[in-house]
Amino acid sequence: MLFGLRPIQEALSAGRTLEKIYLLRGTKNSITQEITELAKAATIPVSLVPLEKLNDLTRKNHQGAVAFVSPIDYAPLDSILAGLFEAGKTPLLLLLDRVTDVRNFGAIARNAECLGVHAIVVPSRGAAQINGDALKTSAGALNLIPVCREPNLKETISFLQHSGVQVVACTEKADTSLETASVDFTGPVAVLMGSEEDGISPEYLRLADYKVRIPMAGQIGSLNVSVASGIMLFEVLRQRLMSVDK
Repeated sequence: MLFGLRPIQEALSAGRTLEKIYLLRGTKNSITQEITELAKAATIPVSLVPLEKLNDLTRKNHQGAVAFVSPIDYAPLDSILAGLFEAGKTPLLLLLDRVTDVRNFGAIARNAECLGVHAIVVPSRGAAQINGDALKTSAGALNLIPVCREPNLKETISFLQHSGVQVVACTEKADTSLETASVDFTGPVAVLMGSEEDGISPEYLRLADYKVRIPMAGQIGSLNVSVASGIMLFEVLRQRLMSVDK
């Protein structure tokens, strides 16, 4: 944790990766303005909060500013994708829409690393904080797999599609069931998973190239998102391994 306007400003200027910044609501001066501008350029979320929130975060003299330092460095998606194509690899990406539970995120990262995902993409707002709990739950996967923080998932989906990557949304509302293997996962693909509470945002569902649902045999109608991601990614790996064997 960093606290104080000047330390946070200096951290941003030095290019340190911050997870989130909290600023006292109503404060306006040259330093807070610079912090806001630098954070926006680095796609670091900034929340304007009351004094009580800052006091809950730390009892130190925070001067109306508190920030959390990220334990990982975020990677630029365009560079990751270009590097994969240049290396002759078939991209497999995982897009997470509003997955906010830290332990779920860690478990998803572990699934992703084990099943061959090249990068995880999260929105700059409304995503789980990457902290010690996330790292522990990921069993070290977050030290191995790149995480890309994007300011606008709608634009990200469009960018991927224009780059030749098909976007496949996992949703219980889909007509197509995963076991039919009607969606070809052997090409460049980004799997889109949504939050446990609301699923995938309707605007992102409309943009997806394909929508698939995981078949269910029990009475409960949905899976934990970390479990669902593992099932989806296994199907991608299964198809790719089968195509290699042919």
